Amino acid sequence: MDPCPFVRLTVGNLALKVPVASKPARSVVHPSWSPCFCKIKLNNFPLQTAVVPYIPSENHFPDNQPPSIAATFHLSKADIDKLAAKSIFSAKLSLKIAVYTGRSGATCGVNSGRLLGRVLVPLDLTGTDSRACVFHNGWISVGKEGNKNSSAQFHLNVKAEPDRRFVFQFDGEPECSPQVFQIRGNIRQPVFTCKFSFRNTGDRNQRSRPLQSEPSSSRSWLSSFGSERERPGKERKGWSITVHDLSGSPVAAASMVTPFVASPGSDRVSRSNPGSWLILRPGDGTWKPWGRLEAWRERGSSDGLGYRFELIPDMSASAAVVLAESTLSSRKGGKFVIDLGSNSGGGASNWRNTPVNATSPACSPRSSGDYGYGLWPFCLYRGFVMSARVEGEGKCSKPCVEVSVQHVNCTEDAAAYVALAAAVDLSMDACRLFSQRLRKELSNPHDILV
Repeated sequence: MDPCPFVRLTVGNLALKVPVASKPARSVVHPSWSPCFCKIKLNNFPLQTAVVPYIPSENHFPDNQPPSIAATFHLSKADIDKLAAKSIFSAKLSLKIAVYTGRSGATCGVNSGRLLGRVLVPLDLTGTDSRACVFHNGWISVGKEGNKNSSAQFHLNVKAEPDRRFVFQFDGEPECSPQVFQIRGNIRQPVFTCKFSFRNTGDRNQRSRPLQSEPSSSRSWLSSFGSERERPGKERKGWSITVHDLSGSPVAAASMVTPFVASPGSDRVSRSNPGSWLILRPGDGTWKPWGRLEAWRERGSSDGLGYRFELIPDMSASAAVVLAESTLSSRKGGKFVIDLGSNSGGGASNWRNTPVNATSPACSPRSSGDYGYGLWPFCLYRGFVMSARVEGEGKCSKPCVEVSVQHVNCTEDAAAYVALAAAVDLSMDACRLFSQRLRKELSNPHDILV
């Protein structure tokens, strides 16, 4: 498999120094107790917002400071070519950063932050798909130009580095058992086939039958990752999808282990009682759990698909660690992303139409300060891991999956991410309001009353 060239543009190591006037005044900024933030914009990519730490004016930015990422932009070769073409006919490409004091957000429709100044960092992305390039690293003046004694100093690091990826495209909706193609430029090459099926979840001994020739030893542990909830007419259950290589051998699977059940008195799957999938990989003559995906329907104005993805080391549910947790728009769809090297953590920083509200527990790599680089299995998961684009409800969805080259060592690796993408896409249907009918491919024949 040949990867596609991608570039990862990061903005990090943010800090701000603001001189404090000797005489207090209403217009003077006192950043020691005033929060600071910035808005980062690259051409037509969605705006990103990041908190800016304050450093006393007499201090220096520590040279041994661990790198911290405030914003990340992922650019394909097509994105780079488009930006290069625009820069020929217009102003040179630049990263635009507006620095504010005050809290981020708006009150009564008015932004609460006060603009301190703007920074432009010129970019030349030529050749960055094959070599790393640092565009700026250090302090720059913002605010009152030409007067270093009274202007604020803003510290940042802007760099681009190659981030090659494998790109896979479903040739149809996952429930229609499509082929999966690898995409490289204009070349489409079939690499996997998918098989969607149902399990009769009323028989607990058949819970682990998404795959052919499944050893019975896998059934005992599979039930510990899910639960049976029998509520006729108010649940969706038994879905599974198997990924096969071109020889017909199963190489990954996604199995719905907890039914998607409507909360009492409602037509929606709640966050407190989500449905869940196991992502399975073959090993030692049986299937082993690699990850677990939980999904639900968010309430409120977002009314989106909430999700949480956990890695399951050593087949232990108690040791599972959250790698991604966020929301996708039910109407527009979006991108499910695992990225352990950006401020968005489990969500996409610039790919989605909906804002990221990612959180993680204390045991997750994002809260450890070093992304868990020294701990297995997180030493295997750094930076961008994967993304999967899915459509919203009622739209034909042919998920597009991107996987970082560093996370694919064999066919089974790639297949696991393809199975995860299928589970995310199917969760969009599983979490539809129960007042809405699903397409016939998703109607379980075992639930039809004759």
